[in-house]
Amino acid sequence: MKNNSIKNMVLAAMFLAIGLVLPLFTGQLQQLGNMLSPMHLPVFLCGLICSWKYGFAVGFILPIMRSMLFHRPQMYPNAVAMAFELATYGLVVGYLYGRNKYKCIKALYKSLIAAMLAGRIVWGITEVVLLGISGGTFTFSAFITGSFVNSWPGIVIQLILIPTIMVALGKAKLVPLIKRKSKE
Repeated sequence: MKNNSIKNMVLAAMFLAIGLVLPLFTGQLQQLGNMLSPMHLPVFLCGLICSWKYGFAVGFILPIMRSMLFHRPQMYPNAVAMAFELATYGLVVGYLYGRNKYKCIKALYKSLIAAMLAGRIVWGITEVVLLGISGGTFTFSAFITGSFVNSWPGIVIQLILIPTIMVALGKAKLVPLIKRKSKE
């Protein structure tokens, strides 16, 4: 039990480090970073591999730490709103996948899509609250644009890359991932 806890802490630290560095590959171009969402990948993987607790912690810490170190994303309201969004991703994907009886691709996609939707809803609510405090507004149009229209390339990449990584780790026997037998 203790070894598993230490392993998860080390992996969570690795996912945090990847999340800090990965956005540098988008060239610090805010528009490209918003489209590809590079910080989301390690948070989803952390929730899936380490559990919802670690996914939640890494998701919350990552944007705030990145803002303090690199001044991107801007701390208020962006990094704060992203902290709640990414924490939700890590929590929901880890919780749903961890509770699923079958560790298969279907369960992975269900958990991933539910987490993506929940995280985006939390991001929208957080933006409404944060911008309301500062006297601004956050419209439904801004929510749809920020959550889905501008970020569709990142969503597609996540839906392809995360299951691919999990399958590779499953084949290497590093994570539990099985193929469900089809009903014949």
